[in-house]
Amino acid sequence: MWDISWMTLILLILASYRLTRLIVFDEILSFVRRPFVEERFKTDESGMMYAVVDEKGGRFHAFMRKLLTCYWCVGIWSAAFLVATYLLLPNLMFPLVLLLAIAGAAGIIESYVKG
Repeated sequence: MWDISWMTLILLILASYRLTRLIVFDEILSFVRRPFVEERFKTDESGMMYAVVDEKGGRFHAFMRKLLTCYWCVGIWSAAFLVATYLLLPNLMFPLVLLLAIAGAAGIIESYVKG
């Protein structure tokens, strides 16, 4: 049985949260979604930008679009990737997990502060 401390579990949870948001929502990884998703950005009444997703392509594109825009789907794969690679290569993965966890916590705090 693998021995994961509570602190490591919390770091992995926060890292998975951040990696998932990075893939599904963030502009910096829009090039990953672009072949499968047509995104247009709009601004709501409060000035916040949000993406409108349009369909693009055939069945394979539809499958990939659903996969890359589904927060729960990407969340499972992000968690699986982070846990598996952390368990196999903990010394190599710890800096990435820590970075994503800190960024994830900062994002949660920012959302709370903004209200």
